[in-house]
Amino acid sequence: MALTEKNYKTRLIDEKIKEYLKIFGAISIEGPKWCGKTWTALNHANSAVFLDDSTENFNTRTQAKLDVSLILDKEAPELIDEWGEVPEIWDAVRHKCDKDKQKGKYILTESTTLRKKEDDEKIHHSGAGRIDRMKMYSMSLYESGDSTGQASLQNMFNGTQKNVNTNKVTLKELANYIVRGGWPENIETKEKYIHVLPKSYLKAVLEYDINKDGINRDVGKMNMLFKSLARNESTVVSNNTLISDIEEYTTNKDYQLSRNTLSDYLTVLSKLYLIENQEAYTINLRSKEVVGKSFKRHFTDPSLSCAALDITPDKLLNDIKTFSLMFEALVERDLRIYIEALGGKLYHYRNNINGVEVDAIVELAGGEYGAIEIKLGSNEIDKAKKSLIKFSEEVKIEPKFKCIICGLWDVVVKDKETGIYIVPITALKP
Repeated sequence: MALTEKNYKTRLIDEKIKEYLKIFGAISIEGPKWCGKTWTALNHANSAVFLDDSTENFNTRTQAKLDVSLILDKEAPELIDEWGEVPEIWDAVRHKCDKDKQKGKYILTESTTLRKKEDDEKIHHSGAGRIDRMKMYSMSLYESGDSTGQASLQNMFNGTQKNVNTNKVTLKELANYIVRGGWPENIETKEKYIHVLPKSYLKAVLEYDINKDGINRDVGKMNMLFKSLARNESTVVSNNTLISDIEEYTTNKDYQLSRNTLSDYLTVLSKLYLIENQEAYTINLRSKEVVGKSFKRHFTDPSLSCAALDITPDKLLNDIKTFSLMFEALVERDLRIYIEALGGKLYHYRNNINGVEVDAIVELAGGEYGAIEIKLGSNEIDKAKKSLIKFSEEVKIEPKFKCIICGLWDVVVKDKETGIYIVPITALKP
């Protein structure tokens, strides 16, 4: 019987885990800490071993370091939580799966690939064919119960999405969703305290996580990078622009970053699953030469951008420009989760010559894709329509659907004139 936690909220990745345990000997669930990996793994596990650095798990961790086989004999599927604390586990699990060919033996979880060199060298095999790696994120609005799911990406791909009235949402509610983030522990937090957990998250990263590989990095410089990434949330900016931005916002030369330091720090944040790059879309275009190839930068959850800049819901309400960028980050977080649940990928598009942009491209594994514009208010719907129509003129193959995702909107509807769907983010699901 699975070890499901009380009051567990079903995640979109649950179905994939269930199916992949029938295909592979082991799966590895990877993603930012606090996103719910352990709770989700327990939902599919019949036994568990916890190896994080808490005092209560010290004995288990010590035993595993002495002899890995001591922890690999429990009922399958067996959860090995934070296996990276004992890197030898990876090869041992691979060997076990290789030996008896049994499916669904182990579920591994990991919150960081930032390891000391000597620990990294203890992992000799990729695990290909034996251990499948899958990415997990913080909760989407659909998973947290804040989206009704009346509009479906799959239905839009199929052309079967129906028009329907939805619940009204206020700017204040949207601001709360952004600042709160999709952290399971924060979903039920009182409104006045929803900013506390994301700020605590970044504090923990600065004080501990950035040095897990044994390299002492400057907390002040990393904090300045956090702020710069947050100021440039949902935008296409180069490393040079980030450096210039940091120099502009600090008079302390000790906090300025060289290009090499910036590259190292961004690698660290990637290994901690804190940042996501939204790649540029270049397939099916008439002229690839004019297409921007740079990615859009995101924190893995918009709440971290808000935490880095000390932004509260009230501050968002008083700064609509920042609100719009953070709302775009919220939508693109959800779109990434939804399209990956359908086996696809998230992109963006920009033509460097004529300036035509599309906020999000969602592409299925077979190449079918949808083009999506994101607008906080309904007053920008006409502008979004024009962008989507111009995009259609630049592609060899028309998108299966075009859509505008709004914040302040209370109906799922397909525009009769253009065929463009207009959908509130609080009604969307895969």
